[in-house]
Amino acid sequence: MTGYREILAVPGMAALLGVSFLARTAITSVVMALTMHVVLDLDLTYAAAGGVAAALTAGLALGGPLLGRMLDARGLRMVLAATVAAQVVFWLSATALPYEILLGAAFTAGLLMVPVQPVTRQAIAAMTTVAQRRAAFALESVQGELSYMVGPAAVIVCAATTSPAIVVWAVGAAIVVGGTVLALLDPPLRSADEAHGDPDGRPPRRREWLDGGMIAVLLMAFGTTTLLSGVDLAVVATLDEAGQVSWAAVVVAVLGVASVAGGLTYGTLSRSLPAWLLLGSLGLVTVPAGLAHDWPWLCVAVVGVGFLAAPSLSAMTEAVSRLAPAAARGEATGLQSSAQNAGFALGSPIIGAAIDVWTPAGGFAVAGLAGCAAALTGRLLSRRGTSPAGQPVAATGTSKPREGAGGPREGAGRANGPLAP
Repeated sequence: MTGYREILAVPGMAALLGVSFLARTAITSVVMALTMHVVLDLDLTYAAAGGVAAALTAGLALGGPLLGRMLDARGLRMVLAATVAAQVVFWLSATALPYEILLGAAFTAGLLMVPVQPVTRQAIAAMTTVAQRRAAFALESVQGELSYMVGPAAVIVCAATTSPAIVVWAVGAAIVVGGTVLALLDPPLRSADEAHGDPDGRPPRRREWLDGGMIAVLLMAFGTTTLLSGVDLAVVATLDEAGQVSWAAVVVAVLGVASVAGGLTYGTLSRSLPAWLLLGSLGLVTVPAGLAHDWPWLCVAVVGVGFLAAPSLSAMTEAVSRLAPAAARGEATGLQSSAQNAGFALGSPIIGAAIDVWTPAGGFAVAGLAGCAAALTGRLLSRRGTSPAGQPVAATGTSKPREGAGGPREGAGRANGPLAP
């Protein structure tokens, strides 16, 4: 773990990851908190709660690249000030809004969500050398996994012991505090020596960097979260069919622990693995998980899925930071977050339809094949793409860093996740 000690010893890194974990845990809890409020306080159906979740997720998907471009053009503190103010207004009023207005407000809150994940990823790229980034992005991916394990579960427990309204306010307060402290920390989004894009300071034109290689990474990010959201649903469906749905929490916990272990292991490797290879392997180990028909065997079956999940997301984050020029890194990371949010939003209904038509095993099969298809398509696109500098790109995690894309330290040596909340 010497590599991780070195990462945490980077000035400001421990504080950045700590604040990011607080805010990301709150953001992953948003859907659950609003669901509890709609169902218990407003006494509406789960379908109505799903409408609020869909509105929020749509806002997140659209807001990611827009806020990322604002980060590139206007800087960190201006964007954080605007988004924190928007979150204060939403969370103070959310419990008093009628359902119809809550739908629109949730969309706006998603659109102006504090961009914790993109900021964290940009700051990691700016604060580390190229040789450190694999371990740093692995930590970021593990942090995201832990936030998903902690946040929604904490909301359920707190809502059962207090009230949904208090939980809604607490989640909003955590987001606001996290965004405020992040603004006070003001981590760098570019290293001191990184290029600033056009001579007039504007971000570079999108067509200069949104090429085949970047599109390949975004497609694979979408495929990864489509697979993972489908796995969660297939786990519940399998256990429901077996009359063991109460064991779902145990299986999901095993999946999360395996993902954390996989992410930490990946960060210690001496070189990156191709993102398409990691995602393809993830898809292949997902398909046979459908052969498990009770909770003990399902725990065994999801270990491989979990072990490859965080490394896959980490490799894609690392690829985005490498392929995007520094002056457009905010928009690129925002697009990655949007792709992952879209995968989470679409994965459940797609895999759910497969489960309804076939069986829970069919859900695992479709999820795994979707991951394999995204990996294969990403591989083909990355082989055909070229970087803005005219060099072949590899969304695969094995290309040589471009000069000027990540500062002079990249010449000296040589990445996750959102996710829908």
